[in-house]
Amino acid sequence: MQALWMVLAAFIFAVMSVCVKFASRDFNAAEIVFYRGLVSMALLALLARRDGISLATRFPREHAWRSFVGVISMGAWFYAIGHLPLATATTLNSMSSIWMAVFLIAQGLWLRHRMRQDDAHGLPPGPRTLPPFPWGLVSTVVMGFVGVLLVLRPSSAPAGEWVAAMGGLFGGMFAAMAYMQVTTLSRMGEPESRVVFYFSLGSAVAGGAAMCLTGISPFPGWSALWLLPVGVLAAVAQVCMTKAYASAGSKRNTLVVANLQYSGIVFAALLSLVMFGERIPLIGWAGIALIVVSGAIATALRSRT
Repeated sequence: MQALWMVLAAFIFAVMSVCVKFASRDFNAAEIVFYRGLVSMALLALLARRDGISLATRFPREHAWRSFVGVISMGAWFYAIGHLPLATATTLNSMSSIWMAVFLIAQGLWLRHRMRQDDAHGLPPGPRTLPPFPWGLVSTVVMGFVGVLLVLRPSSAPAGEWVAAMGGLFGGMFAAMAYMQVTTLSRMGEPESRVVFYFSLGSAVAGGAAMCLTGISPFPGWSALWLLPVGVLAAVAQVCMTKAYASAGSKRNTLVVANLQYSGIVFAALLSLVMFGERIPLIGWAGIALIVVSGAIATALRSRT
């Protein structure tokens, strides 16, 4: 069942990204984040009340960190959607598994450094042994970033797209942090609606604060209604994703759930073609395939660590 929750979440996120792209014609990323947070927060409050779930939490700091990294990831993704082809923006945002591998490599290298320092100072080594260098993870990270180069095609990409591309890329990094924190909150016993409610609250606060710097766009009329499905679909997709990770139960199931997030790239590519006529050249598809394969391998290797 957890696999179906993730596939459903990926599809809903892809549909939401279409709405974001339409809304980006009239609103900046900060405004979309703000209104998305307001709509989602209201919907989650109603769902929590219907299910008899209190929104009070014993883990405010954990929710604050999840909101902080999640809002940065979402804002960067929304900006990328507004300035890049939909499938490209979604691919860059889906690199969370590769970024998690980067974090694990950095952690392992730091541990090796500390252990060597202890040896140099004559401290007793204890039962620990120097961990092997993670060549497998390093290879998957290199493969993933080669895929990024193929997707972005530096020699042919307009210079104006590079800011959005870097935003989408580092948005994926913060998405990795957000996913790890969602798993932590689920293990603490926090229900899905409460987790998503506080993320939506953080989105509204952060988006409102950013609007003080970016300004408020003129009211565009009926096209402002695109903001409504952004908030509703985001809330539903977040709940589905949180349910997927919370119900995984084992490392094997978590591995399946994490890899199924890549189905969102396929959904986004199809919607991008149908809705906006955006076509991906063969070299771009090769890059997407490299990113998906490297992300899947990195997830499998992490589960063994």
